[in-house]
Amino acid sequence: MANTFARSIGVTVDNGDVSLLHAAMIGRGPISDIAVEDDTLVVTNFGDNTLAVLDSEALTVRGGVVTGQPFAVAVSDGRAYTAVSSASDDAITVVDTTTGEVIAAYPMAGTVTAMTVSVDRKHVYVARAGRDGVDVSIIDTTAERVATIEIAGGTDTTIDALRVDAAGRRLFVATSDSVSSRMIVVDIKTGRVRRALEMGAPIRGLELGLDSTAYVLTSDITNRGVLHVVDLVANRVTAAVSVGAAPTQLALSNDGSRAFVVDYDQVHVFCTENRAVTGSVSVGARPACVAVGPERLYVADYAGGVTSYAVALPAQMLYAPVMANTVGAPWVRELVPAGV
Repeated sequence: MANTFARSIGVTVDNGDVSLLHAAMIGRGPISDIAVEDDTLVVTNFGDNTLAVLDSEALTVRGGVVTGQPFAVAVSDGRAYTAVSSASDDAITVVDTTTGEVIAAYPMAGTVTAMTVSVDRKHVYVARAGRDGVDVSIIDTTAERVATIEIAGGTDTTIDALRVDAAGRRLFVATSDSVSSRMIVVDIKTGRVRRALEMGAPIRGLELGLDSTAYVLTSDITNRGVLHVVDLVANRVTAAVSVGAAPTQLALSNDGSRAFVVDYDQVHVFCTENRAVTGSVSVGARPACVAVGPERLYVADYAGGVTSYAVALPAQMLYAPVMANTVGAPWVRELVPAGV
């Protein structure tokens, strides 16, 4: 069982709206993923084969379980849905975050690459990569049934991120292959792919804003990190902003005012209002992943540490948004039907 203890690290915060709260060490080795819900923070440690449940305020361990090799986790309604790998295939293990007991398991015939939970907490979406292509399994958390939506064929295609809109009608799927990457929009009721937007470089993260805006993070050797702003009503990319050298993850604050980009050695703070990087957070170790709660930012790292920060609400903007640090000349890309 993992335990927490006080951590002595060099924390640097280059942002006036972000301030350090707590820091602790969790288990051994790099942390695979973290997720937060209310007063509960769930941490998976792939090397230590553990899932730890922490108090999200004090970062103290409340419980946990040893469970295979966990890497991705999502929390919904007091349950931690954890992607666990084995020699043959993957599975989603369900852990009660109050008792620490494993209460269910869903075998996955393929490699799990991403997870997300619907706003109403009734469905968990699991991206899988198999021999013939990629699909998304939908776990009905009430009926405990599993359905599947086929996304794309191809042995080299992966799903890098998933998000569901607030109405639970559209599933946004970020895919990458050896040639390009796309943000695919799927009608959940019919399971049909409605649109696909070519992004180019491999996608590292996808988030949906509160104003019909999507944020797509890409990264490659040529362009490095780029955060694309997509207007979902006008069906076009409206901005592309340079963010970091080799970013690996994207998270959006609950109020949609900030995006947090996990880079190689720090977490960049991106203001969605003026579309610019406004600061950074360094925890003294290489950051692995982040989670965002109400006015809270949690950063886990490859040294096995977790650090929490208070994130102040932004002041009301007095002037119109300013485009800053855009990559190249302005352009517009239209969403087109899949397969065109």
